[in-house]
Amino acid sequence: MMYQFKLELEGFTVRTAQDGHQGLILCEQFAPDLVLLDIRMPNMPGDEMLERMRSTDWGSKPRVVILTNISRDEAPARLRFLSVDRYVVKAHHTPQQVVQVVREILS
Repeated sequence: MMYQFKLELEGFTVRTAQDGHQGLILCEQFAPDLVLLDIRMPNMPGDEMLERMRSTDWGSKPRVVILTNISRDEAPARLRFLSVDRYVVKAHHTPQQVVQVVREILS
């Protein structure tokens, strides 16, 4: 919620999903420019959601930022092959720094 609040304050339109299944549905409905994706999500982990998203007709378009508390070394290996634009560890970045990452990627 704090990321959503900060991004909306900066003028971004934000849609949130509670799990990977809902995330896929929202992405298909709204065709986002960028997806902030956690690896740990209920029902479908983020790496599986990303793999499914990338296999769709529309799934190659969104830029992707992994936003998680799992270190890059502990992340699933398949993330390396799924076109991730940035890997951000929540514990090492403030919400404002995450907004800056989003701005950099979308500029």
